[in-house]
Amino acid sequence: MNRRRFVRNSLMLGGAAPWALGRWSPVQGALLPPTGVDGARLNAEIQELRRFGGTPDGGTHRVAYSDEDLGGRDWVLARMRDAGFTTRVDPAGNLVGTLPGTDADLPALAVGSHIDTVPYGGSYDGTIGVLAGVELARTLHAENQRLRHPLRLYVFQNEEGGKTGSRLLIGAVEPSELDIVTASGFTIGEGIARLGGAPDPLTAARASTGPLAAFVELHIEQGATLERAGVPIGVVEGIVGIRRWFVTVTGEKNHAGTTPMDQRRDALVAASRMVSAVDEVALRIEGRQVATVGRLEVDPGAPNVIPGSVRFTLEIRDLSMEGIEGVLRAIQARAERIATDRGVAVDFEPFYLSEAAPAAEGLRRAIEGAAEGLGLRHMRLPSGAGHDAQSMAKLCPMGMIFVPSRGGISHAPDEFTEADQITAGANALLGTALELDRALG
Repeated sequence: MNRRRFVRNSLMLGGAAPWALGRWSPVQGALLPPTGVDGARLNAEIQELRRFGGTPDGGTHRVAYSDEDLGGRDWVLARMRDAGFTTRVDPAGNLVGTLPGTDADLPALAVGSHIDTVPYGGSYDGTIGVLAGVELARTLHAENQRLRHPLRLYVFQNEEGGKTGSRLLIGAVEPSELDIVTASGFTIGEGIARLGGAPDPLTAARASTGPLAAFVELHIEQGATLERAGVPIGVVEGIVGIRRWFVTVTGEKNHAGTTPMDQRRDALVAASRMVSAVDEVALRIEGRQVATVGRLEVDPGAPNVIPGSVRFTLEIRDLSMEGIEGVLRAIQARAERIATDRGVAVDFEPFYLSEAAPAAEGLRRAIEGAAEGLGLRHMRLPSGAGHDAQSMAKLCPMGMIFVPSRGGISHAPDEFTEADQITAGANALLGTALELDRALG
């Protein structure tokens, strides 16, 4: 039996075949015209959500904990309730909707993403995964069908600021992170309170999830691989690990006019050479790793003073944590040599960790089967960006579906995915959920 027929047959629910893959007629042995999700409604609501933070250039500025974020969450919450979800705000500040299944003893099958954006970013990142989850529930209702498993929809908070909402669920947020000031002007702790989360989310959030059978996230690719290949569905192999450090270079602050060049301990000169070394190391090592310096602070920052200290951020991403460690060791060795040559000191202080997360093979196959049942080409690829699914992989089997990003652009107003591509992704999500509901205990 070929995979398409296997998926088509196996997605039967109580004798009625899945609408996302067409209706299977046991008598005729053929697929009847599919109905699928309401793509027009889904894409219209993606644009409607831009009421909250939409910018004139087509982008969206809806940073976590801002008034725009709160307004967007309330708007999504209303649609979740209309779709039949029972809703709550969990201790981490995430919106959580639950649609009952026919077997109350089964763990929940979870989907979701986020609606917060980077400052002055795009309008598709995260949003399509949330609203496709709402559309999934509406389609079930329209077909008078229920999954065996409860269906849970997560709208995670502050994904763009470090996946705070999902990381709280796995106990990966450090107490010091609650004092970090976000782009909204509120600290993370203040922001969680604004969203209605627990006063002490560090202890309360982890116990709030309950058992989960699987988690699937639909997301734009945020790269150009699918577009260049002409493939509509990406099956994510895994999500890269991310580690970040503050690197502090300490030299000697002195007068810029009276200190000879050969007597200077210029922290900025040394730091600039270390920044170049980051790029050189990441390019030299074979693999898919990336290393980035994204912020640099100079003290005192005056035109007539030799910089006495510099602090910059270092971020390394790779599909394996061992790969990240290898890149770090090479960068540290280069930095120490530069520090010795320039008469300065250098210190690496870790401040962020998001572990690499492979997608479960069974979920990859379920996504591929759903895509094939829809007649959609698919390909496997890694995710170079972090996602909430990365955290959820600590709680249950995880899978991700990618749809193309035009020009590979993301985190910018020009971020765009075609309406039919979003609809195809939502139908793939629906087909995947149906197959998992059949196959998982």
